[in-house]
Amino acid sequence: MPDPSNTPSLADLRKEIDRIDESMHGLLMQRGEIIDRLISVKHTQESGSAFRPAREAEMMRRLVERHRGILPLDTAESIWRVIIATFTYVQAPFSVHADLSAGDAAMRDSARFHFGFTVPFVPHIGAASVVEAVSESKGDLGLVPAVPIAGAGPWWTALEFESAPKVIARLPFVERSDHPAAMPVFAISRVAAGAMVTEVAMWSTRVSGWSAVAAREVSALAEILAVPDRAFDGAALLISLPAGRKLEQITSTLVKCGASVRSSALVGGHATRYTVAANGAPPTPVGR
Repeated sequence: MPDPSNTPSLADLRKEIDRIDESMHGLLMQRGEIIDRLISVKHTQESGSAFRPAREAEMMRRLVERHRGILPLDTAESIWRVIIATFTYVQAPFSVHADLSAGDAAMRDSARFHFGFTVPFVPHIGAASVVEAVSESKGDLGLVPAVPIAGAGPWWTALEFESAPKVIARLPFVERSDHPAAMPVFAISRVAAGAMVTEVAMWSTRVSGWSAVAAREVSALAEILAVPDRAFDGAALLISLPAGRKLEQITSTLVKCGASVRSSALVGGHATRYTVAANGAPPTPVGR
């Protein structure tokens, strides 16, 4: 039997919690001091220059792999996301433009989960409006639903140009059925080429001869968003090409199904995501 004399009192446990809270606050302030020095080293506050998708993905991956205990992983991920987003905002102020077409509440949940309340939130109706706002800004970020929206056009074709912003992330990074910000969204912005992560490559592809057969066969190889194109019975596709798969596999499948590829352009990329089972099983990477 445990010795009651060695059991900490409620007051002792609360003091320990207060000590930990104070330590966490102190570390956050230290992080802020380092960011302040980083800004001085850069000698600039150029908007958007602080986005580092590859680094963020690696930080989230380490977080997922080391996490344990009773604290929900969603909570830990959100805390880290808000810390990263807020300090990015301190380095290079930016706004988050968000398409509310798939649901106001769902999109706001995603924005607040990943970016907190310090970063300004700008609502839009329509992904094309978000892309336009990000394109005209010096370094803002856009959120658009990664799901089909009835009547929506192929917003991703505006990302085909070299000077255009690109898809830099797909959120949430850790997926589960009861995620508090479960709606899948693409994040769009401008970043340095070396800061991109392309474990999953994003391609804008236009085809003619699009059919239900082609849609079924291609969807078995990659995640696809398709918008009908009246010209040549065609479609504009946004293809999320998982790691290890070549675009040629997609195009050859399209040809076998009677379609022809009119054009393809790389429009971004994102990290391989994790999925967490509802029963609390360890997270596993997903290929798309």
